[in-house]
Amino acid sequence: MIERYTRKEMAEIWSAATKYRIWFEIEAHGCDALAELGVIPESAAKNIWDKGGSAEFDVARIDEIEREVKHDVIAFLTHLAEFIGDDSRFVHQGFTSSDVLDTTLSVQLARATDLIMLGMDRVLAALKKRAEEHKYTVTIGRSHGIHAEPTTFGLKLAQAYAEFQRGKERLAAARKEIAVCAISGAIGTFANIDPKVESHVAEKMGLSIEPVSTQVIPRDRHAAYFATLGVIASSIERLAVEIRHLQRTEVLEAEEFFSKGQKGSSAMPHKRNPVLTENLTGLARLIRMAVMPAMENVALWHERDISHSSVERGIAPDTTIHLDFALHRLAGVIENLVVYPDNMLANMNKLGGLHNSQRILLALTQAGESRESAYRLVQRNAMRTWRGEGAFLDFLKTDDEVKKHLSDSELEALFDMEYHLKHVDDIFSRVF
Repeated sequence: MIERYTRKEMAEIWSAATKYRIWFEIEAHGCDALAELGVIPESAAKNIWDKGGSAEFDVARIDEIEREVKHDVIAFLTHLAEFIGDDSRFVHQGFTSSDVLDTTLSVQLARATDLIMLGMDRVLAALKKRAEEHKYTVTIGRSHGIHAEPTTFGLKLAQAYAEFQRGKERLAAARKEIAVCAISGAIGTFANIDPKVESHVAEKMGLSIEPVSTQVIPRDRHAAYFATLGVIASSIERLAVEIRHLQRTEVLEAEEFFSKGQKGSSAMPHKRNPVLTENLTGLARLIRMAVMPAMENVALWHERDISHSSVERGIAPDTTIHLDFALHRLAGVIENLVVYPDNMLANMNKLGGLHNSQRILLALTQAGESRESAYRLVQRNAMRTWRGEGAFLDFLKTDDEVKKHLSDSELEALFDMEYHLKHVDDIFSRVF
């Protein structure tokens, strides 16, 4: 957990105090169910809530006990007994440690996902607003980094919106899959605890029930969850890289907001660097780092081992913290992004109208020229423009083979920008 990339709300979910509070609630709800079943006295369940519900768990004391017993759940239960007293003997009846640990992880991941979802919503809102703003802001589309055909900056942002909307849907599904409870005892057979206890705890903690837990919740759930976070991180990086490219000096079609007093370089006072989107690229790498270990956690020995435990203690907080931070940083970048429509037009026109080459190709084939011959005619004129010898349209007008099929006025009509924008509304209606 790096404070620099941590928002307070997410950090609190993964704090030791929150973890121990959830541990207590799981144990105490379990005691309520055990009392209802007649396994423990109702007075004991009430006393456990009365004394534990308002308690401030001493993290340092629990750590001290754990150094001796070498077991985190036992250390917590020992500390709990220090202020609950004799009724503490009824706590953890029929439970195994994984019941508490895995169910707690489910609660924390579900809560973390709720915060991440708020970040997704903020990104989506920013993308929608800026897409509408630049719906008809013409810019050159690029494939392989090379000028292709015109698009609009709004369509670029609409594409990102659709991608993040898919990410949001995947995230909702991942939350549902990860938010499960397992209170099934050693090896998951319910030999020493009634399944009704699990049902009660699950309801109280806002979870569904793991149908078959083998002492631990199966880790395919966690693998799918972290894979989803990894895909969202890749979507963040894709948009961040696009903005970084657009901010390059030779392009400068958009750039991150540069605030008053901001410095871009310790050595060169003129610099305005895309530091936020570069940071997002790095954070995306950190988030995706969790995916492979989560996949490897699926294969545990027999009914359980703890090879997954150390991995999850790292990737669960770190990955959710980084993604939460990254989404809000990305939203801020989009909200404040500086866009340069004039530069977009200037860049598009640098190639003298070459973005219309496909229109000329199609027009020649419609006029009777074979595709191979039409391609040759268009390409030979386009390459002259590519070499900086003149304007594409001028070369086409003086090409005798082209003139056999297309008049000057017909050629000029094929250079109409509106042609490339005629379906922008259709695409926006699909997305929004």
